[in-house]
Amino acid sequence: MIQYMSARQAAEKWNISQRRVSVLCAENRIPEAAMLGNMWIIPIDATKPDDARKNNGAKMKENARPFVKWAGGKGQLVDVLKMSLPIGFGKTITKYAEPFVGGGAFLFTILNEYELQEVYISDNNKELINVYEIIKRDVVLLVNSLQLLQVEYDMCNMDEKEQYYYHKRELFNNMSLCKETKIEKAALFIFLNKTCFNGLYRVNKKGKFNVPFGKQSTPTICDQDNLLKISRKLQNVSINACDYHNVIDFADDSTLVYFDPPYRPLNATSAFTSYTENQFNDNDQIELANFYKTLSSKGAKLMLSNSDPQNVNPNDKFFEELYWDFEIHHIKAYRMINSKGSSRGAIQELLITNYKECIK
Repeated sequence: MIQYMSARQAAEKWNISQRRVSVLCAENRIPEAAMLGNMWIIPIDATKPDDARKNNGAKMKENARPFVKWAGGKGQLVDVLKMSLPIGFGKTITKYAEPFVGGGAFLFTILNEYELQEVYISDNNKELINVYEIIKRDVVLLVNSLQLLQVEYDMCNMDEKEQYYYHKRELFNNMSLCKETKIEKAALFIFLNKTCFNGLYRVNKKGKFNVPFGKQSTPTICDQDNLLKISRKLQNVSINACDYHNVIDFADDSTLVYFDPPYRPLNATSAFTSYTENQFNDNDQIELANFYKTLSSKGAKLMLSNSDPQNVNPNDKFFEELYWDFEIHHIKAYRMINSKGSSRGAIQELLITNYKECIK
């Protein structure tokens, strides 16, 4: 009969953290390790696995990807954004901040490719930030919850999947976010994103998630490998549920701040600012522009993305007037979030910087 020790005992025996033991178990790198309730147990004669994070003293490259699909996500603009980084990024510019982090496509690119002293992310979507926090500190318990959701969903036929989805959506909306519910809400957040229509996160004026069922038969609800990678990437990241203004205490002349706010709609039907119950209107865009100028005066390097109103009205100079004293770049993007496939396609967007010299 196999004799077992706890994760805490293994951590003491191998001189590593208990969290690291849990990660090794979740990665299936300790033979015959098993879950007992909410804790890992390890064969008492198990040996400490080699640290796959090390490779002849060099950091092993592992690429984390966004854990959710996000309207306005920057996955298809990553190469343009990388070329637009300021000279000195990663060398003299050693801090990075993203106040509207959303799905984090550019954040993970930065974390994958650069070693920075400090990284700050924030969003006023408390449900989203809760998921980042849970992935950072409780990824094993999150994976366990997602695996159960995956099994239950996969066992259903399509009609049952739809009923299951709406049951979980109602549960998510009626569950308050508190210490006791954080892991369950994080799991439900990811589940709903993976199984809803078009992978869209949207809430109504009461802050309730209202996206319909997506009719997907085999979505990947639990991407364990990626979640573990993300958790490792986030260990030195400051995660904050707050308004973008709070970044002012973090930013200095060694900081790059990337703003990716809800875009100004090009027309009435393209409006999508419902990441939270609070809309982001023209007055909010003006307030953000004023804050951008304040932050620039502190010496921080700044990038900001937004829509280009001249796609539909060549005379609309809204952003040109707001940011007339900065560098305004016109870049090509591809809009994916639209109810009509015929309305998706190449479109021009804006990238506004307070510097001229770029990495490219």
